[in-house]
Amino acid sequence: MRAALLLALALLMMAPARAAESPIALLNALSRLDAARVSTDIAYAAGPRHGLDVYTPTAGKRQGLPVVVFFYGGSWDSGERAMYRFVGAALASRGMVVVIPDYRVYPQVRFPAFVEDGARAVGWARAHAAEYGGDPGRLILMGHSAGAQIAALLAFDPQWLQAVGLDPARDVAGLVGLAGPYDFLPLRSERLKAIFGPKPERWRSQPINFVTGAAPPAFLATGARDTTVDPGNSTRLAERLRAAGGTVELKSYKTLDHRLIVGAFAPPLRLIAPVLGDVSGFIARLPARGATR
Repeated sequence: MRAALLLALALLMMAPARAAESPIALLNALSRLDAARVSTDIAYAAGPRHGLDVYTPTAGKRQGLPVVVFFYGGSWDSGERAMYRFVGAALASRGMVVVIPDYRVYPQVRFPAFVEDGARAVGWARAHAAEYGGDPGRLILMGHSAGAQIAALLAFDPQWLQAVGLDPARDVAGLVGLAGPYDFLPLRSERLKAIFGPKPERWRSQPINFVTGAAPPAFLATGARDTTVDPGNSTRLAERLRAAGGTVELKSYKTLDHRLIVGAFAPPLRLIAPVLGDVSGFIARLPARGATR
């Protein structure tokens, strides 16, 4: 186990941020994927990149489980759900139904199309939760990096989920954000400027601008060694949530960087930091919201 830990850690640390497929493949290979039953290639909407996978526990309770919709990162221009089997299996092993959708990315689309895709995936997850043993009233939105920005916008700006007949104040039990960009203006990257459109409209992409007292409880985690997304994004969002009367848990892991905070869900890296345990504990404490259906 120690040798596997060191190998996984070394690969994750050496790989460029935008070329992490090989380290992630290793984490998937070393994960206990038998802890989850996986239903793959389910369409939540028509068209490309509108598929999702569902992970359910193979042991323990089979009904009334929390339903986690996990949005992966990738700078809004890359990523695919198969890369994050280790996340789905880890959360399923802790007694959750996990939905991991793909969503359209740049240059195929620009903001807010990937948020609209996220809303469609959440609508599917709530509508079909009971079929997989989930409780529709225990719906949690979770994301890493760019995926955390998508999850937070869905949780705080009601227009997106209202488009699929849901209300985050009523239907979202909680938000889990890992190393998320929530307050990242002004933009300096020309690619990000293209993704998020004209300057006068970019404020709409910032989750911090939509915080109210009706926001669902949030768990915000950062890695102190993160040089990709400023941990101050999470600190500022936590402060805004508290000022609005919301409930938030803010956690900084001293040993983690931008990739390791999600990599720590895989068995070889769990010894580095208790991210999986902290996220699982937060979700277990969340009360149900909304009427089950």
